[in-house]
Amino acid sequence: MTTKNKQQRQKQVLRSAQDDNSVGVMEVGAEASLGPERLVAVDWSGRVDVAGQRRHIWAGVWTRGVDGKERVELEAGRTREEMGEWLVELAAETPRMVVSVDCCFSYPAWFLREHGCATVFEFWEKAAAGYAERWLARETEGVERDERFWGKPHRRPEVFCGEGFPLMFRLTEWDNKVAQGLEGGDAERAAKMKGITPKSPFQIGGAGSVGTGSLRAMPFLLRMREAGFKVWPFEDAELGGAVAEGKATALNAKVAKGAKVREGERVVAKPLLVEMYTRLMTGAVAKSNEAARAAYLKARRRSDAGYAGISRGVFAKAVGSEDAFDALVSVLEMVRYRGEFAGLKATTDEVLKLEGITWRPGVSG
Repeated sequence: MTTKNKQQRQKQVLRSAQDDNSVGVMEVGAEASLGPERLVAVDWSGRVDVAGQRRHIWAGVWTRGVDGKERVELEAGRTREEMGEWLVELAAETPRMVVSVDCCFSYPAWFLREHGCATVFEFWEKAAAGYAERWLARETEGVERDERFWGKPHRRPEVFCGEGFPLMFRLTEWDNKVAQGLEGGDAERAAKMKGITPKSPFQIGGAGSVGTGSLRAMPFLLRMREAGFKVWPFEDAELGGAVAEGKATALNAKVAKGAKVREGERVVAKPLLVEMYTRLMTGAVAKSNEAARAAYLKARRRSDAGYAGISRGVFAKAVGSEDAFDALVSVLEMVRYRGEFAGLKATTDEVLKLEGITWRPGVSG
């Protein structure tokens, strides 16, 4: 698919979303006005070593308690497997929960079809069955390397150069990382990507590569779904019925404690999992620089009420770690737009059913 065709396809998909709500738009109504009771933004890592995972995987957590009080925390020190177990425990305690993960939930549709996958969940199963590590094995003896997965020491393959450049991106990546910087793009959205080279999930090595973390996330994503999480945009959000704000928290707390509730009082809710890209949350910032992180957070604290209540301890963690910074800013953006999550609907677009959509504030497709 050429660059021009990719742009045309993107416009068709977005126009379809505006016309018939087919790409996971927010419905305005009672459900959309409800916010979740807990939001978690996970800054992910594809590191293979346990120490690296515990150092680089951070979670920003916003919780609204039964008393209506809100708190924000930063968590680290868990491996990928331990992060999954912890999130399942949180979901059992607070089903009205949304978790965003900073990784690609899928690959371009043509790649899934090539591997005989009719759904993204089949692709996750294939990845978990050993294909993920096989694709990551760049120099392993006895393993034939798929040269489309590239990165240091291998250069981008010819198939993804020139007219083939768009092939290595999903529609959502092209929309967020490339299209807005082209003629006719959204200048405000393009500014968020300033100074960033667009990355493909096929890149598994080199600065800013996303492929390794994404492939190693797929077994985790599969476990989350098996544990009862709904995954947008492949499924509708099911964050509970239209009840008064705060009432759902109290009811779920009663249920968790085993208390009896009146018929019709129980809130039916399932936790929701969405794909997130931290750069779309933070905007342009030299986040690898501690001074830049501190300046960014201080400026937001002065101008943004959402940052005003951050404790000194949480602030210090975000200043001291790029990963903690990403997790904190991302979860606070989720808080700002929390009313959107309950209305997210599964896409009916055949390509996006396989590729997925990166959630961003105000997403409509």
